[in-house]
Amino acid sequence: MKKRDKYTLSVSRNVLIILAGLVWLGVGIMLLRLGFLWLFAIQDINIFYYVIPGVVLGLLIRYFGFLKIVNKNLKRISGMKEMNCIFAFIPWSSYLIIGIMITLGINLRHSAFPKQYLSIIYISIGSALALSSLRYIKIFYHELMKS
Repeated sequence: MKKRDKYTLSVSRNVLIILAGLVWLGVGIMLLRLGFLWLFAIQDINIFYYVIPGVVLGLLIRYFGFLKIVNKNLKRISGMKEMNCIFAFIPWSSYLIIGIMITLGINLRHSAFPKQYLSIIYISIGSALALSSLRYIKIFYHELMKS
């Protein structure tokens, strides 16, 4: 055993799968919450003009983008050894992309961009993330039932 392995928090592949699913779900719920809070704070608007496009875009993002990422990530995790670093639920190269996305989100949230239009973006990405997380949870459940 390498010296650094002694200090690595290792978890099973199944834990990586559920951890990835919970992170995707948590971020999705956070984005949905922000989007809806902005809409409810604005007086005299019909929120459905913003929610419906957000959900439709979210379904498209999920189907054409996020499910491919989820499937690729599940394939990567299933090819790993049984015990892995807890942070391996996301590829190391993706941490930079996540940092950029967080920075972009913070900048958008604090920009002069009208919140009702920003809510469409947040609802679409939030719903796509939350719905895509269900694939992780489903695979975790099936793996749990096998063992």
